Amino acid sequence: MRAHLAALVLVAAFAAPASAHETAPRADAASFALPEPGSYELPPIAHVADFVLLDEAGARARLLDLAADQVAIVSFVYTRCGDGRGCPAALAVLQRLDRAVAADPTLAARVRISTVSFDPAHDTPAEMAALRRALAPRSKWRFLTAGTPSAIAPVLAAFGQDALPLVGEDERALGLYRHVLKVFLVDARGAVRNVYSSGFLSPELLLVDARTVLQSGVPTLAGATAR
Repeated sequence: MRAHLAALVLVAAFAAPASAHETAPRADAASFALPEPGSYELPPIAHVADFVLLDEAGARARLLDLAADQVAIVSFVYTRCGDGRGCPAALAVLQRLDRAVAADPTLAARVRISTVSFDPAHDTPAEMAALRRALAPRSKWRFLTAGTPSAIAPVLAAFGQDALPLVGEDERALGLYRHVLKVFLVDARGAVRNVYSSGFLSPELLLVDARTVLQSGVPTLAGATAR
């Protein structure tokens, strides 16, 4: 992992946006009233398979790997990201979420966080292990990658996560990506229950939504096959 990414995580809330990301105006949790958990519904809006990727040790690992009473928070990043309002911002929010989850024994047993690189050519398991060390997770927060770009492609397609490599005037890859910041709330059946971009991405909202899904159970998406 590039050293500057860890530093950018610490200052993500104050960094200026860069052209390699498409972000919406930021909305802090304090700028809108959060509903009570369970007072509203989050119907399934998509369905994703439980893909097999690589963990920080290079071992095969399922992306979700959820028990029936668990939910996952899934994010896609790349470690060479230098935009403080992009990947570092998402990681900063997830780090705060990780601390809140770890502090609540009930949530700690039922909420899993998965951060996945869409740049496996650079983000090897060793790079993801370095990212893990920098963020020092306290809950079940995993850092995953794939063996090749072609292996991560179906995962990105299933989630609807874009990641366009940028090239220079000579058509050579710059090692940067244009992508929309997204974080996904997924239940134990692989149903996506909410998608968050930078406009409404806060640990408080993620926690309220996770509690709501955990209280409501895991209905099957119409037309989808339960696993």
